Amino acid sequence: MKYKILGIGEVLWDMLPSGKQMGGAPANFAYHARSMGANGSIVSRVGDDALGREIIERLFALGVPTCAVSLDASHPTGTVDVELAADGQPRYIIHEGVAWDHLVPDAMDSAEEADAICFGTLAQRCEPSRTAIRAMVEASKPSALRIFDVNLRQDFYSKELIEGSLELANVLKLNDAELPVLSRLLGLRGDAARDQIAELTKRFGLRLVAYTRGAEGSWLYDGRRWSEHPGVRTEVKDTIGAGDSFTAAVTVGTLMGWDIDRISDVANRVAAFVCSCEGGTPPLPDELRREFSTNQHAHPAPIR
Repeated sequence: MKYKILGIGEVLWDMLPSGKQMGGAPANFAYHARSMGANGSIVSRVGDDALGREIIERLFALGVPTCAVSLDASHPTGTVDVELAADGQPRYIIHEGVAWDHLVPDAMDSAEEADAICFGTLAQRCEPSRTAIRAMVEASKPSALRIFDVNLRQDFYSKELIEGSLELANVLKLNDAELPVLSRLLGLRGDAARDQIAELTKRFGLRLVAYTRGAEGSWLYDGRRWSEHPGVRTEVKDTIGAGDSFTAAVTVGTLMGWDIDRISDVANRVAAFVCSCEGGTPPLPDELRREFSTNQHAHPAPIR
């Protein structure tokens, strides 16, 4: 049996200068988890419109199951206007009142069976999606990884939303732009990033924190020790989906019982490859897929 990994939240079209690309952190995460040999799937909602049907077709072409992507006859498929800065960093205008703002908890069986569930802040920006997402995360089994991938976008977050999500999670993924925001909102002590991460880990009983630092690589912290990686140099086309691929690699590697140094190395190489491509869901090259080719167990390895 393969690990069952679930991304819950938004699936949408990123309207790039070069044309539209399917996106949304949960969709990118599910795709990359699947490309790493896991049974990755997404719970989301699209409009009963041409863009929604095209997303269903795109997910099908990528091999991502669409049985938990529902159709909404009253709200349109989500879209995001994206501008790319000179360094490839995206700037987003995320439209509101879209289908994934109206998620319902109709995939409880999938949540209960999942070995890992990943969720963020954006799809919790309003009801009923917030309640639906939290119900599905809470339904996961005690051994499951509950990954809170912060993904702060525009002003679609609050102290209460972040605290509530951290209380549900046992794994946290955030980046160097998001940590200062969490520090301010949550009143974290100290100016050093490591001190703030350690406090988050202790305060919320986290098993693992994954902290990405752009071109400077990443840190992983499991409550006992740190793994620092300097990053992998690459020619950046855009950074869309790179963080989601990193999260997927951390999730699969953790479930497989890898040492955090190995998780860190593979996750950085995966993210660097995605940065070298346009869009968030490029196919992984064989050398990276082979990193995950050992037999995946039916039950996740515990994080000690």
